[in-house]
Amino acid sequence: MSEGTDTATELTSQYITQVASDLERNIKEQERITAELTALQQQLATLQHDHTVLVSIQQALGVPATALEPAGADSASVPSPRKKTTPASGARRSTKTATAQQPTAKKQPGAKPAAKKAGAKSTRPTLVDLIHRHLTEQSEPRSSAEVAEALGNAHPDRNIATNVVRTTLENLVAKSLVQRTRQGRSVFYTAANPPEPTTPTSDAQPGTAG
Repeated sequence: MSEGTDTATELTSQYITQVASDLERNIKEQERITAELTALQQQLATLQHDHTVLVSIQQALGVPATALEPAGADSASVPSPRKKTTPASGARRSTKTATAQQPTAKKQPGAKPAAKKAGAKSTRPTLVDLIHRHLTEQSEPRSSAEVAEALGNAHPDRNIATNVVRTTLENLVAKSLVQRTRQGRSVFYTAANPPEPTTPTSDAQPGTAG
């Protein structure tokens, strides 16, 4: 009996040691994976922030809002229009066979609001127009932060970031539409004055005639 109990205690101690070793290995593996997930989440947040900034810069440059979306969003949005087209075509065929004039009368009111919405979007001024218009109304130079704050207060429905405004101002400087001045470490911007009309030809005409 003593040999049996000794064997049992040895097996128990071996199990205890093995379980403790497995638990320690499991905890270390969890810590490693948790650290990797944290790093990946930080990278994802950085990429999402950069994506938002790049889209804002693209809109500020006047490029149509056709920014690329992540692959997950594209794959999720692709099947939806395919499912909607097939039943719609079948429904139109069935309604045309039953009543030819009623479907057209129902669809016409829906087309007018769509045209109004498209017209409203097209008439919305771009960030370039807003910045240039704001500078032309100012009598003193303004920094990019001041321009962003003023436009943000005037247009609270638009997400106007300071870094996007700064990039747009530099593009306007490159196009000679805005002048840049430096005071110490600060940079200020003013609208470029339009060239004054020259009239040497009108003065020269009487001389030639005489």
